[in-house]
Amino acid sequence: MEYTELKCSLPERDAAFAELIMARLGELGFESFEETGEGLLAYIPSSEFDPAILNNPDLWPEGVEVEYTWAVIPEQNWNAVWEENFEPVTLAGRCHIRAPFHPVMPGIEYEIIIEPKMSFGTAHHETTALMIEYILEEPIEGLTVLDMGSGTGVLAILAAMRGAADVTAIDNDEWAYRNAVENVEKNKTSGISVYLGDAGLLSNGKKFDFIIANINRNILLNDIETYCGSLNKGGTLLMSGFYMEDIAAITEAASSFGLVCQGYKDRNNWVAVRYKS
Repeated sequence: MEYTELKCSLPERDAAFAELIMARLGELGFESFEETGEGLLAYIPSSEFDPAILNNPDLWPEGVEVEYTWAVIPEQNWNAVWEENFEPVTLAGRCHIRAPFHPVMPGIEYEIIIEPKMSFGTAHHETTALMIEYILEEPIEGLTVLDMGSGTGVLAILAAMRGAADVTAIDNDEWAYRNAVENVEKNKTSGISVYLGDAGLLSNGKKFDFIIANINRNILLNDIETYCGSLNKGGTLLMSGFYMEDIAAITEAASSFGLVCQGYKDRNNWVAVRYKS
């Protein structure tokens, strides 16, 4: 998939401005962000990018002069940069995520090998890291697990390593789907089925004990009814991909379908929230 990079320069650097812009861009379909010394970078599939949205004055904080440019990032160039900058990550002292070209970490409880391609989910982003911390704490052994927006498949792989009886991973991006299949094979994790698609695939009536959804605010709000309908009674739903200020809206929607919020984890204003049916 081809992506477009939006580069925003903030003359008066302020983290609050960057966070506000990221939140608004996230609602417009931008999928990932990187803060820089000059401002921030934001990425969106080129097929979904319309330059006209940048002319909306409501997008930019009042009184802040934002200069921006955009450019198409060819898939092969993006992957080269991604791989070049990929570093291993260790979370909670128990889970080590590395690329095949990194050395093994002796004595670690869970080691996951991820091909650092363009798929989301290398644990460098706060939301993936928060979800991994939750999965390390949850009693997953013997449960049926669904990973929505699975990206690299890292969360599905960890769930399988922790003893889940059956894991279903779904992503609507073909590149992510192929990458997840590759990573499942590299980690020799059995019991994981990877599918290309979206929440519409859940119409088959299959139920899950544990659902992971690390996507973005708008998709979560749109699909939460489907998630709830696919969750067994007493099951757990973990959701991430949104900011602290979005918790109220997400929780209100979850509550309308009978879910109870049981707390959240946060890092740099990103959150992962735990719900119980």
